[in-house]
Amino acid sequence: MSALAGSAGRVHASILAMLQDTAAAFPDHEAVVFEGTTWTYAELRRVVAGLAALLRAQGAAGTRVATLLPNSLLACAAPYAVAAAGAQLVPLNPLYTPRELDYMLRDAAPRLLLVDDALAGRVQPLLAQRPGCTLLRASGLSAKFEAWRADPSLAIPPEWLPDADVPGLLQYTGGSSGFPKGVILTHRALATNVAQRDSLLPVARGRERVLCVMPLFHSYAMAMGLFLCGNSGSTLVVQAGYHPERLLDAIARERITIFPGSPTIFTGLMQHEAFARTDWSRVHTCYSGSAALSRETLERWQAATGAPIYEGYGQTEAGPVLSFNPVRGPVKVGSVGIAVAGTELQVVDLEQGKRVLPTGERGEIRARGPQLMSGYLNLPAETKEALRDGWLYTGDIGEFDADGYLYIRDRKKDLVIVGGYNVYPREVEEVLFTHPDVAEAAVVGQPDAYRGEVLRAFVVLRPGRAFDEEALKAFCAGQLARYKVPARIEPLEALPKTGVNKTDKKVLKARVRG
Repeated sequence: MSALAGSAGRVHASILAMLQDTAAAFPDHEAVVFEGTTWTYAELRRVVAGLAALLRAQGAAGTRVATLLPNSLLACAAPYAVAAAGAQLVPLNPLYTPRELDYMLRDAAPRLLLVDDALAGRVQPLLAQRPGCTLLRASGLSAKFEAWRADPSLAIPPEWLPDADVPGLLQYTGGSSGFPKGVILTHRALATNVAQRDSLLPVARGRERVLCVMPLFHSYAMAMGLFLCGNSGSTLVVQAGYHPERLLDAIARERITIFPGSPTIFTGLMQHEAFARTDWSRVHTCYSGSAALSRETLERWQAATGAPIYEGYGQTEAGPVLSFNPVRGPVKVGSVGIAVAGTELQVVDLEQGKRVLPTGERGEIRARGPQLMSGYLNLPAETKEALRDGWLYTGDIGEFDADGYLYIRDRKKDLVIVGGYNVYPREVEEVLFTHPDVAEAAVVGQPDAYRGEVLRAFVVLRPGRAFDEEALKAFCAGQLARYKVPARIEPLEALPKTGVNKTDKKVLKARVRG
């Protein structure tokens, strides 16, 4: 069975064109609120213009500009400013270690790197080997914000609006080979996906207040927070990170109406002692993405807050949104909804991926639409495997019901989702392989009530070596972002093997689930 949605309505050529139109329509509306500072849309546009001019003066046009930023005013302005500077944005995760960052900086080869001052020491040694990349500290850029926002002469000239089919974003995602893959998305793909999402989850223009605690380098936070507001003239209330007390306090104080979250956040908030006394009366909509949402969490949340959670599905390679439970239609618990406008979803056979399966039969999900990536940077073989005859093969296994609602049942790819972050076990295994005590290693996902999944590692030690779980975890922590560090590492005499002498992860997965 396949599912195809209708028109997405008005589609801008880029997120920058989208911001231009919104700032013209709502110049005095609050655009961004962060730690006591508020920018209107007119002020945001001026800051974007000032920052873009600075980036252009640094040679950004026609290159890539990377960011290594926690949630901040700069993180809100940078995606628009990089587009206005004629560059491709490369948002990097502030949790990454030097080892992880080194690979991405080599692969992306950015001309400029906008970095939070607290993280500058992490990347300066890496840039010493890359004289073509200039580091710009966040403090130096942020110091110019007040002058820019107060300067009425600052504007985005028409010639700075990017061509729709030029690459606008290079977003890194986990790779099954142990190395991350850079997903290339055009300006058209990004802006189209904003409109597509609005086809199922329409947002009242100029009226909503959206709370963003998700990290803004992540495609989910950009799509369901920053760009959602930039398209609708809504106010984005940004918090530096996930702190339950601050989040719950902001719900009433900032008059929040829309709350994008994740299963981990929803679960964690309901366990907090301040949750029961929080005033949720203005919140009418919640979104969930990044990982599967359990029926129990969804039902408990709606009973406690009165606000429904609309669950969706997507991938970085798909701009990222592919489906959502619609506001104007049935919301089905356990389903990720129907295809967004202009998108076709199919479930096909697992062997060849060409035979479309009937309702209720499980197979690989593939997608076709204008929001799909152009490909992976510097990875032609992986691009050819993922994009076939105009279809994106997602690696996820699902099925449709009779109403065209999609259900995710499993993953074909060896992928684990930890608190909303994608982790490929191969990357963790590669780190464990380099430890002098480890002869073999295998990593799988283990169900976890709070994070959805955590990593479980199994190692075979070299002869004569003693097992030290904490030492192995510390070794991983020195080379991997903390969400990639296994929650538990267990020694085995030997790893289970298949008939062709490959590690049998089915046996290990059954072990952690049993």
